[in-house]
Amino acid sequence: MAVSTADFDFELPPDRIAHQPARPRDSARLLHVAPSGLADLHVFDLPGRLRAGDILVSNNTRVIPAQLSARRGDARIGITLDQPRPDGSWHALARNARRLRAGDVLTFEGSDALTAVVRARDPDGGVILAFNHAGEAFSAALRQAGALALPPYIARPAGPLPSDQQDYQTIFAQQEGAVAAPTAGLHFTPSLLAALDARGVKRATVTLHVGAGTFLPMRDDDVSRHTMHSERGVVTADAAVAINAARQAGGRVIAVGTTSLRLLESAVTEDGIVQPFDGDTALFILPGFRFRAVDLLMTNFHLPRSTLFMLVCAFAGTDRMRAAYAHAVAAGYRFYSYGDASLFEPA
Repeated sequence: MAVSTADFDFELPPDRIAHQPARPRDSARLLHVAPSGLADLHVFDLPGRLRAGDILVSNNTRVIPAQLSARRGDARIGITLDQPRPDGSWHALARNARRLRAGDVLTFEGSDALTAVVRARDPDGGVILAFNHAGEAFSAALRQAGALALPPYIARPAGPLPSDQQDYQTIFAQQEGAVAAPTAGLHFTPSLLAALDARGVKRATVTLHVGAGTFLPMRDDDVSRHTMHSERGVVTADAAVAINAARQAGGRVIAVGTTSLRLLESAVTEDGIVQPFDGDTALFILPGFRFRAVDLLMTNFHLPRSTLFMLVCAFAGTDRMRAAYAHAVAAGYRFYSYGDASLFEPA
């Protein structure tokens, strides 16, 4: 029997969508979903729900200003950078991509120094771009020419606000390359990290560069026909050692965000050992998936019919997720990137 996106639908009033983050960040609400039931908390209560010896694994990707306005001759073309490629080129999504051909040269508004050559075009509106700069020179040109590619559900008619430059970046951000923020990490503050340290909770970071594909809706009602966009991920040897050591000592692995979870589950062996990882992952997690690396998941509230809602249903049970999300809607929790958080334990 085919699984349909309709199986993962729910009603969400538009006024539940957050357009600004909580201030301070750790004052956001936290819904703890445990086998014993639901608990309404705040993110600053997180240390009290964890144990000494647990390890919190967060994503240290850094969001880049990935939204660009390009010109090819007189034609203006909107470009959203998607994923860096091993050869230094970029996969990007392009509006009016049908106007582009291999060999075309693009110039970018806002920077006299940045250009790109179109290497190839794919049928889904994607292009491969080879830029004339790399490294810090490329980053500097992006800061001049680019803007944050905020999710379409955050109302910004005139473009990102100055406050978004900081609000849409996590405290863990180090490795440049993400188009979208790993939003569960947006809730952390220095005082919360200090409280976790005092509790005896260990910490590790991994890197998954979230691509523009995270904003795209599923195009087919039959879930089995959906193909996830691949994203670049790195689990260092040091991170793998720390995670495995914590678990072997009886600690639990808490993934901060679905990005951290997907990367860890891509890097784990059949017997639950996390291995160093450096490559692409397109892991699509549906109910029935066997989790080997992660014991708890902290994440935001996700879109109806989305792959991320399917993932949390796989982790904590579809019926429990429906009940938890219904409670969150009724209790006024704020949804999506700038919204509140949840802490899930498996069924």
